[in-house]
Amino acid sequence: MTTASTHTRPAAVAGLFYPAASAELARQVQAALEAAAVRAVTPAGAGRPKLLIVPHAGYAYSGDVAASAYACLKPFAAQLRRVVLLAPVHRVPVRGLAVPTADAFETPLGRVPVDHAALQAITGLPQVQRDDRPHVHEHALEVQLPFLQMLLPPGFSLLPLAVGDANPGQVAQVVDRLWGGDETLVLVSSDLSHYLPYAQAQAIDRRTVQRLTGFATDIRPNEACGARALNGALQSARQHGLKPRVLALCNSGDTAGDRTRVVGYGALAFEQPAASTDDALGTALLTRARNAISNRLGLPTRPEAPHPAMAEPGAVFVTLHDAQGALRGCIGHLEPGMSLEDSVRHNAAAAAFDDPRFAPLTAAEWPGLKLEVSLLGAAQPWPPADTEAQALARLQPGQDGVILQWRDHRATFLPQVWEQLPAPAAFLAALKRKAGLATDFWAPDIRLARYRVRSFE
Repeated sequence: MTTASTHTRPAAVAGLFYPAASAELARQVQAALEAAAVRAVTPAGAGRPKLLIVPHAGYAYSGDVAASAYACLKPFAAQLRRVVLLAPVHRVPVRGLAVPTADAFETPLGRVPVDHAALQAITGLPQVQRDDRPHVHEHALEVQLPFLQMLLPPGFSLLPLAVGDANPGQVAQVVDRLWGGDETLVLVSSDLSHYLPYAQAQAIDRRTVQRLTGFATDIRPNEACGARALNGALQSARQHGLKPRVLALCNSGDTAGDRTRVVGYGALAFEQPAASTDDALGTALLTRARNAISNRLGLPTRPEAPHPAMAEPGAVFVTLHDAQGALRGCIGHLEPGMSLEDSVRHNAAAAAFDDPRFAPLTAAEWPGLKLEVSLLGAAQPWPPADTEAQALARLQPGQDGVILQWRDHRATFLPQVWEQLPAPAAFLAALKRKAGLATDFWAPDIRLARYRVRSFE
């Protein structure tokens, strides 16, 4: 359907994979969500779901498993405003990832707008292309929408990504740029094994689920049809310290098919860690940062507990304050060019001994030093702002780390700087000054990007 201002991707599998009548569709989805809520057992300490793995067969086959994933979102649904949806391609081959030109996706329950602001954040990545062809008949994306429409508040937006021939790093780069905060859900649409005898499928799917919960990035297409999307999403999930939880696992032989050739279905949630898990990551980072400095000073080091995130690419800043609270050094990376293990050690030593604003740290200063490690999320570029007022309106005080770049001038402020500069105008003026620009300077080709951090001290 095309109008003068809106291009909508119409429903392609209504009446095939799910009911075409809106009333029947709403009734079926609601019943599945309610039944899943009754079955659900939420363990103590469960966190907020950030990434879901959900099957995409017809609702008669995998609808109840899908509902198990969506039901766990209910306590958080009111805060969700954007869904980043990754799915494999079944009909049209894709090199990299394909995003549509459509302004909305339609189901019998209505239209879901495509998030063009989020799309802007990945525009320019070489692995991302604008192509409607993979989306026209793709059911793996479409079958997720009625569940989202029934669960989330009206007005949520969608960024649908058809994932083809892409490696884990390419997918993870896209996911990281779209990671956002509590307003964003990442959803990977994938079934498990295909067309194996019942018992064989059960054994293989159990092993695959174990690999998924272990953040494997080498899942094969014969294990899960969404393997390429899964491998990249799991790389991001591990980097962000998410905690996996298996919600449901079965196959078509358990639901609506015979057991001679079955398809496997799994639902998994990857949750933002409860405080204890988050503390484990913070302890791992801080211990390594302190040891990097202690080692250079010739002082004793502390035992280092292993943590799975240390081996993944990561970007950190290490900030030092003296006993009086004054800044004593701050060095970091904005992009994950090395492992988190190497990044935190390198930047801790650089903040202590190589920050050109300060003399190298001495052993006498060490006992009173305050150390902070900030783990950076991916930067999300903003569209150009013609005026400074437009840029100020986009800032989210207390939350945004901001990168400013104009020609060869570049600077960043971590979100912690909002504590000293709570007014957006003052924050931006100081950032311009740090970049070597006049505080009243503005040009339409200034480039701004935001990122979020998890801070440990």
